[in-house]
Amino acid sequence: MLYLIGLGLGDAEDITVKGLEAVRRCRRVYLEAYTSVLPAGREALEKFYGKELILADREMVEQEADSILKDADVCDVAFLVVGDPFGATTHSDLVLRAVNLGIPYRVIHNASIMNAVGCCGLQLYNFGETVSIVFWTDTWKPESFFDKIKKNRQNGMHTLCLLDIKVKEQSVENLMKIQTICQLEALQFHRGRKIYEPPRYMSVNQAAEQLLAIIQNRRLQGEEPEITENTICVGLARVGAQDQKIASGTLYQMSTVELGGPLHSMIVTGTMHPLELEMLNLFSVDSSKFENNAFQRNT
Repeated sequence: MLYLIGLGLGDAEDITVKGLEAVRRCRRVYLEAYTSVLPAGREALEKFYGKELILADREMVEQEADSILKDADVCDVAFLVVGDPFGATTHSDLVLRAVNLGIPYRVIHNASIMNAVGCCGLQLYNFGETVSIVFWTDTWKPESFFDKIKKNRQNGMHTLCLLDIKVKEQSVENLMKIQTICQLEALQFHRGRKIYEPPRYMSVNQAAEQLLAIIQNRRLQGEEPEITENTICVGLARVGAQDQKIASGTLYQMSTVELGGPLHSMIVTGTMHPLELEMLNLFSVDSSKFENNAFQRNT
């Protein structure tokens, strides 16, 4: 059996009883380590589960999936995912491979940011399409996520923004460096060596700064954006952990708020019910209160 097991969001103890029982009877246990991270860390998980964990990075999951599924038809193998196995990022390819090999699978669900985001007081059924905000580079600054946020706001819906993480990534510069090294006969022993960038986790500040830059670009193009510096947003950090932080305020305020270490996410609000506004006032970054007009549309 292949088990896909959600770990929840906070620490080692967030795994379900059903999930923990499955982990402890598996011969091999893989920890997916590129779509999200658990604040507790690998060592804490191993101690609590009583199992050695094999880190499964993007390369292993995408290029060496057969090694994960090896012998899963005759023994139990677990694939652990922070949050829920089919939350922000699906692992359908692994399931399809297992089915094609005649390997049965079972999914054990858990909380993910997709539903835990309700902790800020915004009602889940008022959310539209979730978007991912990626790190910009000097030569690549996509704005497609902004248009999705705009569409949600036009429909009165909130937008959950999942913020980029870079774990075991190769930069364009490093890829070029590796290629050059491999072409030099005097350095043949370097062939195949990969150079990875240090891990990076986008903060609420960085996400807000990119949105503000897009707003400026749109105005230069003669457009008055649906989202402005004064749009009410919510910043969330380490949701589910003991040191969870939530801050509400304008988009501009989100560019200056300090929420500490990863992981961060952000919400751009749409039309809000009075109860939602009252809840957001609990997390306001300053002493001012959002106006509590029924079903207020905030600019």
